[in-house]
Amino acid sequence: MSDKPKEPQRPPGGMNPGFMGRGGMGMGMPVQKAKDFKGTLKRLLAYMQPFRVSISFVLIAAILSTLFSIISPKLMGNAVTKLAEGSMGKLKGIAGAKIDFDAILRIVLILAVLYVVSSILMYIQQRIMVKVTQRIVFNLRRDVSEKLTRVPLSFFDARSHGDTMSRATNDVDTISSTMQQSLTQLITSVVTLLGTIIMMLTISPLLTLATIVTLPLSIWGTKMIASRSQQYFKGQQRTLGELNGHVEEMYTGHTIVKAFGKEQQSVDKFNEINERLYHTGWKAQFISGLIFPVMSFIGNIGYVLVSVIGGVMVTHNAIKIGDVLAFIQYSGQFTMPITQVANIANVIQSTIAAAERIFELLDEPEEVLEKKDSQKVQEVHGHVQFEDVAFSYKADTPLITNMNIDVKPGQTVAIVGPTGAGKTTIVNLLMRFYELQNGRISIDGVDSRNMTRSDLRGLFGMVLQDTWLFNGTIRDNIAYGRVGATEEDIVDAARAAYADHFIRTLPDGYDTILNEEASNLSHGQKQLLTIARAILADPAILILDEATSSVDTRTEVSIQRAMNNLMADRTSFVIAHRLSTIREADLILVMNQGTVIEQGTHEELLEQHGFYAELYNSQFTQEAV
Repeated sequence: MSDKPKEPQRPPGGMNPGFMGRGGMGMGMPVQKAKDFKGTLKRLLAYMQPFRVSISFVLIAAILSTLFSIISPKLMGNAVTKLAEGSMGKLKGIAGAKIDFDAILRIVLILAVLYVVSSILMYIQQRIMVKVTQRIVFNLRRDVSEKLTRVPLSFFDARSHGDTMSRATNDVDTISSTMQQSLTQLITSVVTLLGTIIMMLTISPLLTLATIVTLPLSIWGTKMIASRSQQYFKGQQRTLGELNGHVEEMYTGHTIVKAFGKEQQSVDKFNEINERLYHTGWKAQFISGLIFPVMSFIGNIGYVLVSVIGGVMVTHNAIKIGDVLAFIQYSGQFTMPITQVANIANVIQSTIAAAERIFELLDEPEEVLEKKDSQKVQEVHGHVQFEDVAFSYKADTPLITNMNIDVKPGQTVAIVGPTGAGKTTIVNLLMRFYELQNGRISIDGVDSRNMTRSDLRGLFGMVLQDTWLFNGTIRDNIAYGRVGATEEDIVDAARAAYADHFIRTLPDGYDTILNEEASNLSHGQKQLLTIARAILADPAILILDEATSSVDTRTEVSIQRAMNNLMADRTSFVIAHRLSTIREADLILVMNQGTVIEQGTHEELLEQHGFYAELYNSQFTQEAV
């Protein structure tokens, strides 16, 4: 069992706090806001700085494309005016009156050119923006990935793995979607809104006033509906998180659920949460869905006002009929950019919040920098010394104080003690997963802090109680222990770990693909593979943390023989809970509350009738029972 601080609990339902999928963002959705909007935006713009020329071209193209679209209704209105004037002249019998098809044709051709150019500009801006966005996101992901290799182990101990993964994936995707879609849409919406108002004013200030009168009503209606639906969306997100958490718990613990016959109770609980999700969900969607019908109704009021007032003005020759038709189109375009800007404002708020979470990760303290004049152990013998070592995970809670250990080359050192005594902490300090507060640890006389971490960790081979295997073949997982390992090396290591037999009984042998959690193997088989990997690495110093705890007794005896051969002439640190497995150790360190309280051989410690003897006898008594 590890002595490290426990990982903090995730929020109910296992959901990442503050993260909201892109598909759910919209009017009425609860919006996550950044704590430092300006500072985060400035840092995000720094990532865009290398692409400022491309982004400037995208903005120019977006503006021109939008302007061409805004001009089109006016030109179309001119064509209608030409058609109406010629038709009215003929109806009134005016001499020489005719429809000017040449002028109409010129207008149509100009419109066609504008539409084609506008479409081309839109295509170009989208193509460039996609490329720029993906490059920016690539840089962000690269920085996050590199950062995660530089943070100390304490970072992962103190944070939820799901939250870290969410920052590296979901939050980056949020930025990608916003930059790719919303940035240009924001520009086009603002330009469309301003351009539409200008064009309406050039046609008729009176009609413009009639259109703008409906604007406060639109804003008021939208705000009322959005504020009402937001509380239901919050409830929907909360209940969805609860449902996800329940499903995750039932899936991961399905064996226990079946063993205790709790299937129906699990189903009932799911149905109860699902029923609540249904009620909050339909209310949230229904109320938020009222926004567009309400805005459409208010927009139709403006349409009626424009039509009536425009019709009266046409009868008094105060405005041309084509301009009225153009104005009707502009009034239809007037409210849409306002809605888009409101939606984009919410999206940008959540995007900056996502960026802030990423920058918080990038600002995390890193491991102590390597010394430029680093040293190496020229000839490794395995002489390990702890000199006045002091360490604590929390500044106000000392764990190890003034520890002094002298491990001779080739010795097998067993570390025993109750949970929380500091056994795994010694391993963390040996590997420099954590930095000492005081004292020094030396390998063959070289201070481990004067060595690069890669050089130091290259001296050690580890087999832990918690197995780690990646998605790949068994061959690849064993070969992970040594770069350039041959097929013969891999098979020899598997045989030494007594894994070769079970591997060959699998349908694909060494080519068997391990799934994501290697659940297609038993825990004992997975442990055998990690032992084979350590054997292949052929390290100078071994660290074994309950390496045989997950295998049967017969296999344990075989592995113990293989491990004894592997540990021959190597310094080995063995963390053990079953004391019967470490009787042959050269030195046994008995730890309690971060201090070595006893040390010696098995026989010597038993003769002392101290803490070790009490531990050993209690286990012996339990095993006998």
